[in-house]
Amino acid sequence: MAEYVWLIVLIPLIGFLINGIGGLSSEAYRKQKTLIGTIATISVFIPFLIALQIFFGMGADSEPYVARLFTWIEAGSFSSEVAYRVDQLSIIMALVVTGVGALIHLYSMGYMKDDEGYWKFFAYLNLFIFAMLNLVLGNNLILLFLGWEGVGVCSYLLIGYWYGDMAKSDAAKKAFVFNRVGDFAFLVAMFLVFRAVGSLDFDIILNNLSAFTPEITFWVAVLMFIGATGKSAQIPLFVWLPDAMAGPTPVSALIHAATMVTSGIYLISRFSSMYVLTPEAMLIVAIIGGLTAIVAATIAITQYDIKKVLAYSTVSQLGFMFLALGSGGFIAAMFHVVTHAFFKACLFLGSGSVIHAMHHVEHELEHEGKDVHFDPQDMRYMGGLKKYMPSTYWTFLLSTFAIAGIPVFSGFFSKDEILAFVFNAGMGEYSYIYFALWGMAVLTAFLTAYYMFRLTLTTFHGTFKLPSKVKGAEDSEKYLHESPSTMTIPLWILGGLAVIGGFMGVPDFFVTTFTSSDIKINWLHAWLDGVTSDSALVLSYGTKWILVAIAILIAVFATVLAYRNYDNDKGEASDAALEKRFGSLYQVWSDKYKIDEIYDASIIQPTFKLSDRVLAVFDMKIVDGFVNAVGGTVRFFGSLLRFVQTGVVQTYALVFIIGVILVLSLIIF
Repeated sequence: MAEYVWLIVLIPLIGFLINGIGGLSSEAYRKQKTLIGTIATISVFIPFLIALQIFFGMGADSEPYVARLFTWIEAGSFSSEVAYRVDQLSIIMALVVTGVGALIHLYSMGYMKDDEGYWKFFAYLNLFIFAMLNLVLGNNLILLFLGWEGVGVCSYLLIGYWYGDMAKSDAAKKAFVFNRVGDFAFLVAMFLVFRAVGSLDFDIILNNLSAFTPEITFWVAVLMFIGATGKSAQIPLFVWLPDAMAGPTPVSALIHAATMVTSGIYLISRFSSMYVLTPEAMLIVAIIGGLTAIVAATIAITQYDIKKVLAYSTVSQLGFMFLALGSGGFIAAMFHVVTHAFFKACLFLGSGSVIHAMHHVEHELEHEGKDVHFDPQDMRYMGGLKKYMPSTYWTFLLSTFAIAGIPVFSGFFSKDEILAFVFNAGMGEYSYIYFALWGMAVLTAFLTAYYMFRLTLTTFHGTFKLPSKVKGAEDSEKYLHESPSTMTIPLWILGGLAVIGGFMGVPDFFVTTFTSSDIKINWLHAWLDGVTSDSALVLSYGTKWILVAIAILIAVFATVLAYRNYDNDKGEASDAALEKRFGSLYQVWSDKYKIDEIYDASIIQPTFKLSDRVLAVFDMKIVDGFVNAVGGTVRFFGSLLRFVQTGVVQTYALVFIIGVILVLSLIIF
């Protein structure tokens, strides 16, 4: 089946073309919402089945297969093909993208059913999947970069989907601009790679790493990482991702869980054998990842918008993944990519289900003629929803257990492995820095469990707070209801995966500690071992079990503390107490470290002033002046020469005779 890998990429493109062209050309087609949603969902589900078939036909020791379709670019000695690669890393990513993507498409059929641009939304979703599959399946950096830029464009279209709202339009532009900064660095890295080996194919690059000098290896690694900080939202380019919540909730789930933000982790994992050659670059990756994790986690504690909490949670979890990459745990990072796709997609779709219900309440109250105003995404208006939305509640709770790292949920295994690799890195070079990063990661793990249970308890436990907070909404509880099955079925599937997904990476020492045989139960490690270059874990069994115990204690303690502070409508009082305890520091977290304000003061406003006071003057006086001078000169000479063209035949005859006389004179004399 591997030779049909191109179908995985082609089918979502066909879905995009069908819905895009049909929606543009036919008013009747736009009204066929069930048909549109079905075509879009099938266009992602069929590639998932193909990827699954390829996966079952592979083994951990299977050689990579490259399906070469045609030569795309040929210039002199350089050529690049449209070729797709099937190996253990790419097929895992393809399964995550198409599997979770198909569930998000199914969910969107219910969530977006009343939207006027239904056809356009699903066309964009299919195009997004097409771009992401090019990114993870492409066999060279150019095809990967096509997908890299493609997901950037699609994120712009989807974040700004409701472009009539200027705030949403601005959020889309912000995402686009910040990603371009990282993409420029990635392009420079590609130029350096080509100069070193004369090719951009993965096999040629990775088989000729000796052609790179240590300096070039370092700069290629750092520049690729800068590209990753844009796509995967790391310091200092992470500020676009929380604003991306302006898009519809399924878009948030697609971007934040399974696709775009994991691009950077995939890229560095693909080139792991290059990164291990430059410990300095890996240290930079680890430091930025650790700082991003803790910064985003502290911001998340102070947020009240349900999607913003999840957005900063995504940034924080991505920081965890980069911390793993910088510590030599490439498989651990990919493990967390997979488990994060399960529980974070479920959490985002669950939040969408809640927002959907709150919007319905708002709509019904307005239908009654009541003038009510509240933010349907503000947790302070929620509470007690578990009684009315049981499917949403239980799946949300399961995913919260997973992201919090509660045993035996998926996040426990992947997060524990990351902490182990960071601690392990402390045994080598830069030991003090890595041990400090491990302490930072432990604190982040505690904060993650705390703010996620704060979110869950505030939203679903206690009493429904809208009637007591908004005048005219006193009897609004009667309008609360569970979401339709097209939305709850994906929630239950993702919730189930959030529970069992971690068993693909159960550490071997869980068994080998108690047996004399060298049993291998970590399936994911065995599967990816041939395509990544993980550092060896040198920790003793005792140290490993101590680290596991610490991870469990942190998660349980944070969970118990959150229950004590936020169960039964104690949330706002607990937030006030937290603010009082941390004072100005809490305000810094609430203000998101004023990073946007710093960018505005240091880059945006100076650029505006430079443009207004210098560049605009230069444009009007110099550029326009030069253009006007050229035009004036031509016009002047034209005004003189126009007298030659009089339209009088006798004048033309006279000029003709004079010309003949001049020519004859030159010949004779």
